[in-house]
Amino acid sequence: MFFIESKRLKLIPLTHQLLRLCQVSRPAMETSLGINISAMQIDPAYQVELHDALTNFWLPKTKEHPKQYQWYTNWEIVDKATNIAIGGIGFVGHVNENGIVEMGYVIDQRQQRNGYGTEAIQAMVDWAFQDEAVQAIIAQTAPENFPSQKVLLRNGFVQIAGTNELLAFKKKRR
Repeated sequence: MFFIESKRLKLIPLTHQLLRLCQVSRPAMETSLGINISAMQIDPAYQVELHDALTNFWLPKTKEHPKQYQWYTNWEIVDKATNIAIGGIGFVGHVNENGIVEMGYVIDQRQQRNGYGTEAIQAMVDWAFQDEAVQAIIAQTAPENFPSQKVLLRNGFVQIAGTNELLAFKKKRR
């Protein structure tokens, strides 16, 4: 099974089969990964977004792109010390014609403010920039989500745009 590691985290991209299992039973999916069953607390608005992503993006796109599924799926963020999933991170598809990929992430509410988001984003940025086609990574967050903005800034992202609903941040390849 493919995964990447940082100091405290293991990031595991979910295959199409694991996503299908997750749709039926998250605990069964976690058990099949060999991790302890989590009881993540995710803001209800993000739960809706995650369900929509699973049904309308991750499942169809990982089926359509089985050899590049890592760019179209959720990556489980697993705390190595406890072997429990503490969030998810991923890209919104492979690099576009401008060399840009978009990233999204969510951390269990009980695990926030521990540096896990910063660490997971850095690991994913490092992994993405191994693909020479990737010239920049963007991420968007709500204007009132100051912790997410801080995490992006800590990882070298720069705000490039903003509306009342979303702020956009970008990190260029060095």
